[in-house]
Amino acid sequence: MAFRIFFIIILFLLFPQVSLAQSNYVLPYPSGMPGSLSYKFHLLYENASRYWYFGDFGQFDYNLKMTDKYLVEAKTLFEYKQYLLGYKALKKSDFYFPNILFSLAKAKNNNKDISQKKIILKQAMLKHIETLERMEVDTPDTFNWQPEKALPTTLDIKTTIERAINIRKNVP
Repeated sequence: MAFRIFFIIILFLLFPQVSLAQSNYVLPYPSGMPGSLSYKFHLLYENASRYWYFGDFGQFDYNLKMTDKYLVEAKTLFEYKQYLLGYKALKKSDFYFPNILFSLAKAKNNNKDISQKKIILKQAMLKHIETLERMEVDTPDTFNWQPEKALPTTLDIKTTIERAINIRKNVP
């Protein structure tokens, strides 16, 4: 018995657990989700808070926060097979992303030191890519959305995820 325990300890020491994470960046916990009572109020708050984040770095923080939020929302909705809502959330995440780069470029033009923000952005994009690649494996390539009393719509989920990965890979 003691030999087995000793053997197991040696195995743990010789073969440390390998982490597949590419970044130490932590995505936020999912907030209110579509369909909840508070979601519409949260959207109003989100639109109003955009004006609270002023200046180049403020806008950087706001847009990164929104990109993260909607990526987590998309991931959670895809896990619950809410493909239409997840698809829309992923598109929203991609909508906020170019504004991050614009804020950094504007800050650089205003002679601000953007080195720390670039490090944060790189870490965030590695985490985003890691999350998106997992989503790509776990979701169907396409989904046929059939609303009541309307024509069906085919959601090309795989292409949307690949586009999201590509825009994040092109971060300078």
